[in-house]
Amino acid sequence: MPEDLTPSALWAEYSPYILGFGLKVLGALVVLIIGLRIAGWLSGTVRKEALKREGIDDTLGNFFSSLVRWGLMAAVFIAVLQVFGVQATSFVAVLGALTLAIGLSMQGALGNIASGVMIMLFRPYKLGDYIEAAGVGGTVKDINLFQTVLATPDNVKILMPNSQAIDGVIENYSGYDTRRADVTFGIDYDDDMDKAIDIIKSVIEADARILRDPEPFVKVVNLGDSSIDIASRSWVKADDYWDVKFHLTKAVKEAFDREGISIPYPHQVEIQKKAAND
Repeated sequence: MPEDLTPSALWAEYSPYILGFGLKVLGALVVLIIGLRIAGWLSGTVRKEALKREGIDDTLGNFFSSLVRWGLMAAVFIAVLQVFGVQATSFVAVLGALTLAIGLSMQGALGNIASGVMIMLFRPYKLGDYIEAAGVGGTVKDINLFQTVLATPDNVKILMPNSQAIDGVIENYSGYDTRRADVTFGIDYDDDMDKAIDIIKSVIEADARILRDPEPFVKVVNLGDSSIDIASRSWVKADDYWDVKFHLTKAVKEAFDREGISIPYPHQVEIQKKAAND
C-alpha cells in the first residue's frame, strides 16, 4: 500500500473535516432537541396563560399556542442551518428567491393557514361546538393553523383542512343557546284528535327542561294516507335537545297506549278477483 494511502495518513488528512462535521451534526442535534422542547413548553404555557385571561376562550388559546409552536419550530430550523454554516441572511435570500415556487407548490397549506386566521376572526365555530361542514359532522376538538379536528358522535377522529371548512356552508348546531325539538306523531283516523293533542301537551308540561317561552306548539299538520299527523315543537336549551327529543318520543307513545290512542302502521289488504266464469 502506498505510504500516502495508509489509514494513519488518511486519518491525519481527513480527520479535521470528519471531526468538524461530526461536531456540527452533534451541535445541530442539540439545538434541534432543545429547540423543540422549548417550542413545546412555550406553546403549552401560552395556551394555559391565554385561558386564564377573560375574553379568551379555548379556541383562541389553542390557536395562539399553535402560532407560537410553528413560529419557534421555524426559528429552530434556521438555527440548525446556521450550525452548518448557512447564514441567516443567505437563508432569507434563498427563501425569498424560492417564495414563488414554494407558494405555487403549497397553495393548499397556505390556504389552510389563511382560512385558519379567518376562522379566528369571524368565529363561525369554537371548541366544543357540534358542526356540519364539508359533508361531515362532529364536535370541534381542536383548531390549529392547518386543520380543524372533529370527533363524530361515535368518536371517530376527523381531520378537516381549514380551507374546506370555511369554503362551504357551515351548520353550527351549538351556535345558539336554545334549539327547537320537533317531534311528529301519527294517530289513527278513528281516534280523537283533541284528546291526542291534550295528551301531548300534558307530557310537554310535565318536562321541566322544556321552556315555556316561546310557548310549545302542538297542532294537526297533515292528513296522511293512513294517519293524522300531529306536530309538537318545543324550545329547549341546546344541551338538552337530544335528551328531550328522545324523552318526548317515548313518553308520548306510553301515554297514547294508556289512553287508548293508536299509532297506525302500514297494512296490506288482499283483494281477490273472481274468475269470469264464476
